[in-house]
Amino acid sequence: MIEFKGMHYPKSVILHAVFFYLRYAVSYRDLEEIMAERGVKVDHATLNRWVVKFAPLIAARAQARKRPTATSWRMDETYIRVKGKWTYLYRAVDRDGQTLDFLLSNRRDLSAARRFFKRAIGTNGVPDRIVIDKSGANLAGLQAVNVILKFTGNGRTITVRQVKYLNNILEQDHRFIKRITRPMMGFKAFHSAAATLAGIETAHMIRKGQIAANGATAFQTFAELAA
Repeated sequence: MIEFKGMHYPKSVILHAVFFYLRYAVSYRDLEEIMAERGVKVDHATLNRWVVKFAPLIAARAQARKRPTATSWRMDETYIRVKGKWTYLYRAVDRDGQTLDFLLSNRRDLSAARRFFKRAIGTNGVPDRIVIDKSGANLAGLQAVNVILKFTGNGRTITVRQVKYLNNILEQDHRFIKRITRPMMGFKAFHSAAATLAGIETAHMIRKGQIAANGATAFQTFAELAA
């Protein structure tokens, strides 16, 4: 259970505010106004603290509880502005568009690619194949992972395909993340960006039906992850 002890607002109010921010394209000041219209007076700085504190905790639970994914992956990165500079959000979905994993990085290089692949495999298992673009860093990262798999596993390695058009499903998926982050006008700190993006990805996973809902609404599914 995620601990809400010591908070000055009811758990339900906090979860509604966090979910609304992560799911819809609003700014913190927009959300402050929305909450006020519903009789809850809370400033935008407090809303930010709630998102940064609870979003990554709920995201971790979502990763552990998401439905099984396919073994054919699509991987690419998109740009996110943090402190006025571009950072890189590494993302992967399976052939059906289901979210596998994500990682925000200051750099787009071999080290970041390798770290992302290790994380995604640790969460989802070893895929049969991964489709990437023409990025040399991503290819080198996968080759490094394959070397490790060859000598530490059962000899099974990942088939790598560099075919850009096959990543169209991922490019479409990027658009949802960009649509939600656009009103945020960039992030002021890397840690808050990573926390918020983890929550946005979780809301997106719920939207895609990746978390067992048993007839629950999207918000009810989100709240259940915090139970």
